[in-house]
Amino acid sequence: MNGISQKTVSFLGILGAFLIVLVLVSAMKFYTRPAPLNQARIDERKKALAELQAESAKGLNTYEVTDAGKGVVRLKIERAMELTQEAYKNPAAARADLIARAEKASAPAPKAPEKPSVFE
Repeated sequence: MNGISQKTVSFLGILGAFLIVLVLVSAMKFYTRPAPLNQARIDERKKALAELQAESAKGLNTYEVTDAGKGVVRLKIERAMELTQEAYKNPAAARADLIARAEKASAPAPKAPEKPSVFE
């Protein structure tokens, strides 16, 4: 080439590629930046967090029948821990009981009866 070496051209090409990538990255950062939080959005997020925490606390600190047909209930966390400690005094029996209760709780619902045929 006329006075410009191959190394110089390669260096300028690589430098140009890096500059193009830098410009694209900065453009993506600019265009994908979320909107700043205003006070209304902050209040909305705090309310959602409070509701989520209240629901979680309710789930941990109350008794509730979740599926009466299968006999599944929700216990307070303290009581559940006490029962677990008592049950695991005999680990083999506790494990067998846990497996049986899990299978009972996750058993599929019975199939709905089929509608009689109009020709019967």
